[in-house]
Amino acid sequence: MAEIGVVIVAGGSGRRMGGTLPKQFMMLGNLPILGRTINRFREALPAAQIVVVLPEEHIELWRNLSARFEIAKHEITKGGTERFYSVKSGIEALGSEVKTIAIQDGVRPLLSKKLIIKLVLEAQKHTAVIPAVAPADSYRIVEGDDSRIIDRAQLRMIQTPQVFVAEALREAYKQPFSASFTDDASVMEAAGHHITLIEGERQNIKITTPSDMIIAEAIIAAEEDDTQL
Repeated sequence: MAEIGVVIVAGGSGRRMGGTLPKQFMMLGNLPILGRTINRFREALPAAQIVVVLPEEHIELWRNLSARFEIAKHEITKGGTERFYSVKSGIEALGSEVKTIAIQDGVRPLLSKKLIIKLVLEAQKHTAVIPAVAPADSYRIVEGDDSRIIDRAQLRMIQTPQVFVAEALREAYKQPFSASFTDDASVMEAAGHHITLIEGERQNIKITTPSDMIIAEAIIAAEEDDTQL
């Protein structure tokens, strides 16, 4: 029985991408974006239980689409009106024997196997482990008509997968929903848990806009060139 569970949340509508097809189903190279995300986790964690959370109206679409490609075995469950409820549904779909849970955005297909494995190993030492990268740009806080610079050394851009001790995560998701829950780490933090940051990856982008697709296609092309050398 699987001791590691992966919940892949894929509830995007694709509005910012500008197309009619939800972005998680769009093609990136020779696979749908969501399929690449699933396969990357199966490669890194061969024995893991993988659950994909989708809006109910997208489930049949994904079943039909995924059947056309070589996409690793996974289960599907119905999401909710907020990401919080979708993650909760994914957690509930995992087996009771799962001891470590990774939560991943469906449209982050470019992370390395090394990062996934590193996060899972760190979660054996810490209750909540998330990847983060330092921002390269400068930032200002806007206050009415004024703004002021903020020290970017104090800021981090947060990524997924976010990996947790399963028992603590299940308990944290018994809390009532709050608009302050922007990711799974914020749910755990509200439940009183310390969040451990580890270095993420620049390439681990969330594909949201057409420009993100251009970057992702370039990364995929570079990866394929490396494998052919």
